[in-house]
Amino acid sequence: MGPYWKWNSKGMQSTQIQAPPSPEPAATRQPAPELLDELPAQDPRALESRRDLRRINVLMGHVPRLVEAWRRSHPDRWVQTIVELGAGDGTFLLEFARAIAPDSRQFKVILVDRINLVKAEILDGFRELGWQPEVVTADAFEWIRQAHVADAAFVCNLFLHHFTQERLKLLAQLVAERASLFVALEPRRAFAALMCSKLLGLIGCNSVTRHDAVVSVRAGFKDKEITALWPNRGWYVQEGPCGLFTHGFVAQQFGPAPGKP
Repeated sequence: MGPYWKWNSKGMQSTQIQAPPSPEPAATRQPAPELLDELPAQDPRALESRRDLRRINVLMGHVPRLVEAWRRSHPDRWVQTIVELGAGDGTFLLEFARAIAPDSRQFKVILVDRINLVKAEILDGFRELGWQPEVVTADAFEWIRQAHVADAAFVCNLFLHHFTQERLKLLAQLVAERASLFVALEPRRAFAALMCSKLLGLIGCNSVTRHDAVVSVRAGFKDKEITALWPNRGWYVQEGPCGLFTHGFVAQQFGPAPGKP
């Protein structure tokens, strides 16, 4: 994430959210339903769109960005569990696990999604690394409320933008009560990202992906919009653009390592 990621030395910065939303991509967020979330899991259009999303993740460089954020935070000495909210089919976190495995300890991973799309070979991939995978089929909010996890890192990849500001504030509070580290990679709400989202047909993306990409950018983030929702005490916070298409957020507890005297 290079020069885009710097500790926020000035504390939490709030962003005024005004209504009604402007149609401009750089204006306020405009969360809206996405087609993929409404299609049956085995619908051919949904299956093809998930393949598109795996390619888009590669183009956006989200696995390397997560790896860099992870290594900059140095959580290996205290994190026991990695939780991915909105984990989908689990391929994103498995690619991340393979990237850090050579010089990292082994973790328990919890893949949370309202639909179980994780195949046996994905779970086997984690086990081959010595990691312990668990799949949770549940609404993320409901699961977090009753979750018993200690010294955990929470990860979101293209997940937060689905929610309104009110729901995001609640999610931030729930995660902050249970996480020691939180990393989110989301769509960047910017003109270039919006224009490119309308060109995904050129790389073979289907109609579902093309529709949802535009919706995602309009619901994405800029400036310090996630920071404004995060608890303002006890956390180091980084937030900002990561390249042309991605907006990143990292929150890490400061003080003694969690679980340590």
